[in-house]
Amino acid sequence: MNIRPRRLRYGANLRKMVRETRMDASALIYPMFVMDGENTVEEIPTMPGQYRWTVDRMNEKIKHLLDCGVTSVMLFGIPEHKDEVGSGAYDENGIVQRAVRKVKEEYPEMYVITDVCMCEYTSHGHCGLLCGHEVDSDSTLELLAKAALSHGKAGADMVAPSDMMDGRVAAIRAMLDENGFINTPIMSYAVKYASAFYGPFRDAAGSAPAFGDRKSYQMDYHNSREGIKEALLDVEEGADIIMVKPAMSYLDMVAKVKAEVNVPVASYSVSGEYAMIKAGAQLGYIEEEKIVCETAAAAFRAGCDIYLTYFAEEIADYIKRGLIG
Repeated sequence: MNIRPRRLRYGANLRKMVRETRMDASALIYPMFVMDGENTVEEIPTMPGQYRWTVDRMNEKIKHLLDCGVTSVMLFGIPEHKDEVGSGAYDENGIVQRAVRKVKEEYPEMYVITDVCMCEYTSHGHCGLLCGHEVDSDSTLELLAKAALSHGKAGADMVAPSDMMDGRVAAIRAMLDENGFINTPIMSYAVKYASAFYGPFRDAAGSAPAFGDRKSYQMDYHNSREGIKEALLDVEEGADIIMVKPAMSYLDMVAKVKAEVNVPVASYSVSGEYAMIKAGAQLGYIEEEKIVCETAAAAFRAGCDIYLTYFAEEIADYIKRGLIG
């Protein structure tokens, strides 16, 4: 035989030399939950090994992330008080705003991205203002823009709207630009599906809707062309990075979006993916380390440039040890 593909598989050095997908810790973002209160770290029952941190304790985690080589974090806020209009989302002294200031003051080298949404802050748990029992996209835009601006003023390096309201990227871009934050990028959760994989997150953030579901604004998981439409619209509105969420079951969308947009593509390995791996490993059904490496490599192989994952520290370690990347 003249052509033997197996020739390039003999030996670890050769396999690494010809590897098509390469990874670096700089492409990892760690999602982190911050909450009101003092001197408290709470483990999340449905996400073993993940915690909610009060602002006065969160830099313990930030330091450990940096020591591991993870230099980017996404902050999600868990406020003590919620109301119908989610006022904590855009309160200049809100939980995320205080957390951003704390991180940038003590660890300015950490790149801080903030989740921009209403669901953690509304008493009804939906991602926008209500008109009866329906979420009113248009009336929500101003509040999302106000939230993004408050994050920028607190020192956030990037904002990431996850609400899926139509037109929110344009509203946020306009608000940031009008107030001098022209260099603050927007990572849009553009291709965000109404997924059962979010269950543990809603437990962690206390953001489950009080009634109904989010299928009127998050995407139907049967659709792919609609995802391309969402991605292209958000790029046109000013998104600097496009996210596909979840990752594991939607890598076809990562590949399709990558082929259509001229901006970086992120994918978010969500709470349900993390919980399944943890549960399977605890039961002895799978090898956690190998599964984490394989699923991360799959996301990058599909075309993602940025990977949000609760396993960020572990993956950074695996890259250093040559197990992946």
